Amino acid sequence: MNAPVPVPGAAADSESHTWETALLRLLDDPYVFASTGPRQHPGADWAEDVLAVLRRENADPRGWAGLDWDRDGEERAAVGPSFPFRADLTAAGLRAGLYPVDRASATDLLASFTQEWTFEVTPLYARTPAELEAVREDARTLLRRYEGAEAGDTGTTYWTTSPLARTTTTPDFLQARLAGGGTRCTDYVEELGLIVLTPSEAAVFWSFNAL
Repeated sequence: MNAPVPVPGAAADSESHTWETALLRLLDDPYVFASTGPRQHPGADWAEDVLAVLRRENADPRGWAGLDWDRDGEERAAVGPSFPFRADLTAAGLRAGLYPVDRASATDLLASFTQEWTFEVTPLYARTPAELEAVREDARTLLRRYEGAEAGDTGTTYWTTSPLARTTTTPDFLQARLAGGGTRCTDYVEELGLIVLTPSEAAVFWSFNAL
């Protein structure tokens, strides 16, 4: 598998540099898709904005970098612009398969994406408190982008495909190995997604090798 290819973005100011440094440190090694697009649909139509990100139909509104292993891959050229996401995925289908989580759980889920499904030598739940906190802080740094003055804490929501969130908005994503399954948005067996929505941005973090 090729190394992840960052989506072109500007890192001229300290805020974007800090964010992109945390992104690469946390998610550059595993197979993760990370991208942000603008909100262009109000209310319940937010899933259309998420689909636009999955299909690479728009650019990051701030010009910041993302991660996209398949942007220039042969599979994308052969299958279509949405690869690795399913071409037949609809906004209604996406909304139906997502579960809300609170900020703390979203942080831990994003932190968990630094792991591999099968080959992780030191899973997060087995690391020292200091090591775990360092990973969590990178995840917090990424999520702070969507909780600034423009978005506001009350205007930011978090959604996941993880089945652990079917019955609670506060699942423990770091207690043990994550459960796979959930909503199938790709043709991969092992995938988990985190979506962050603000009034102006739709962010997608998708792991294909989470533990």
